[in-house]
Amino acid sequence: MHELRIHGRGGQGAVLASAILADALVEEGRHVMAIPAFGFERRGAPVVAFLRFDDKPIRRLTNIYKPGIVVVIDPTVGRSVDVFAGTPAGTTLIQATSKKAEDLVLPGHLSGVAVCDAVHIALDIFRRPITNTIMLGAFAKATGMVSVESLIKALEHTDFRDAGLRQNIEAVQRGFAETTVRQLDGVAAA
Repeated sequence: MHELRIHGRGGQGAVLASAILADALVEEGRHVMAIPAFGFERRGAPVVAFLRFDDKPIRRLTNIYKPGIVVVIDPTVGRSVDVFAGTPAGTTLIQATSKKAEDLVLPGHLSGVAVCDAVHIALDIFRRPITNTIMLGAFAKATGMVSVESLIKALEHTDFRDAGLRQNIEAVQRGFAETTVRQLDGVAAA
């Protein structure tokens, strides 16, 4: 079973990203449980969404406390919250950042890190720093757990207008194409 946590800021679409990813995983025959976290968040405040998926039915109904995959769709949210909280040895980080993987300060228990300059891509496509669908493409590249084609089908099921759908398809494709993946040791304790 895979457990995932998505970090972002209010208004960036972290919860929508988890719903789109869940739809794409179902498209590929996976069993999925999306766990959005709603509270009194306001635009710009840190937000988090969770997802659990497997090839067999999921019986675990608990919250996700030890995600093996962390997707950070906002490059600044790590200054406000500990995006590594509860992550076990072997965790994969997928980070929106203009930095290279080797320039990031990372805990020693990660097995891999993927970086994508999602804000730059978002400004190019949307003219706003909305990075959620870009980071879904980054997730696909970093993990190989979902295909770009399934993400596009999931986008087509989402309530986007024609121009918005085309832009979001381009965002997923560019997120996949422009993500750099680096394997790490991932053996040290957190």
